[in-house]
Amino acid sequence: MKLALAQLAIEDGEIEANRARAADAVGEAAADGADLVALPEIVTAGYFAFDAYERAAEPVAGPTIEALQAAAIEHEVAVLAGTFVEDLAATTSVPTPAESGLANTAVLLDADGEIRRVSRKHPLFGYDSEEAELLVPGERVETATIAVDDAGDTTGSGAEELTVGVTTCYDLRFPELYRELLDAGAELVLVPSAWPEPRVEHWQTLPRARAIENLCYVGAVNGAAVDRDGPSLLGRSTVFDPWGTPIASSGPDPTIVTATVDPERVSSIRAEFPALDDRRP
Repeated sequence: MKLALAQLAIEDGEIEANRARAADAVGEAAADGADLVALPEIVTAGYFAFDAYERAAEPVAGPTIEALQAAAIEHEVAVLAGTFVEDLAATTSVPTPAESGLANTAVLLDADGEIRRVSRKHPLFGYDSEEAELLVPGERVETATIAVDDAGDTTGSGAEELTVGVTTCYDLRFPELYRELLDAGAELVLVPSAWPEPRVEHWQTLPRARAIENLCYVGAVNGAAVDRDGPSLLGRSTVFDPWGTPIASSGPDPTIVTATVDPERVSSIRAEFPALDDRRP
């Protein structure tokens, strides 16, 4: 299965332009043969545009997911709809962690545009950020299966299946979340992020550690560096294999990072080095 990480330049508060850029990236990645495309964190408003969160808030069945569902169907590709600001009170299609408030929400779509999983950021970042004040934390840690049939179409069923989990940015600092995903069968964990300078060493180390600990692929997709007031994102989106080896990565600029992820490689590495069998929960 070919995974694409769309490292986008996200303009603060430019919701419609950012949404269109995300949909265009899905088409670009699909044209390059991607089966699954992942987008960064708060892909519509821009993570640090806290004053735009209320304006950007929408339900799961809102314009962002509608646009990305259309892109998934048109290009026959699965999509992790980065994250966006969810209006929990307006969401009626899936369970929510609270009756009202805002959440930092990712939606995994298959190539038929069907919602396979909704994932909301768990620990909320409070350091030099308004996230913890503005958002409601997520509560569910689950996986979903994406499959590619012999014709290369990515749907909910097919010949080549991959079990996917999702965490968001700051979640990387909480390895217990990844153990829960491991126990739910995760072979690939996607991590939409808005990781800023200067913590580049953390960004390069934490997803690699999560891959090594759980003997799974980790695809960490960040926003691109752009000129802005305040913190700048550092890009460097990377796919790590189950040994923790970076198999595809980028610099700071807008780009699409692609790598092949193989569930059989996960199985073979776990059999070759069965450290997970020695767990004592």
